[in-house]
Amino acid sequence: MISQTFPLSEIAGAKLTEIAEQIKDGAIAVIPTDTIYGIVGSALNSKTVEKIYKLRKRNSSKPMILLVESEKQILELGVKLSAGQIELLSKIWPNPISVVIDAPSQKFNYLHRGKQSLAFRVPDNGWLLELLKITGPIVAPSANFEGKDPARDIEEAREYFNDAVEFYIDAGELKSKASTVVKLEGSKLVVLRKGAAKISDEFLK
Repeated sequence: MISQTFPLSEIAGAKLTEIAEQIKDGAIAVIPTDTIYGIVGSALNSKTVEKIYKLRKRNSSKPMILLVESEKQILELGVKLSAGQIELLSKIWPNPISVVIDAPSQKFNYLHRGKQSLAFRVPDNGWLLELLKITGPIVAPSANFEGKDPARDIEEAREYFNDAVEFYIDAGELKSKASTVVKLEGSKLVVLRKGAAKISDEFLK
């Protein structure tokens, strides 16, 4: 299989629906996220998730960040959120803020890898949100081998993955910082990693 490359400028309308359906059905792609390039696939497909672990040479015990279109998609993964927690998340998203949330469902052990928690993000990116409405939750680790530098453009991503993914979406060079990572504890957040977004003190524990 020879991977195709599509300019991001072409990803709209019917084309966006087409690639979203491919990802929903198990395809793996390298795409621009709201921060850097990610290698993505459906979080609801355990075979796709395991394949991404192998492609990235990722430690199999480490969960991957998930991109979601809304808090509703988090609930579909067996996560329980209070009304207050949903309100808090709605105030900080969409944003390059990844939130670690308790996710004890054994059905999704292939996602949380026994850690009983997962990191979610609603990206501040219009085309990506439209994609997520169709695909549902996707795993979206950075496009690189574990321990190596994240790909800044499609050429660097191809050096890692070549034709092992179905397609690439090209948005030119991306230099954004990785997302800020926080943990949801009750009705407050605890910063685990500083990154692309600053969080108001009112939300912090």
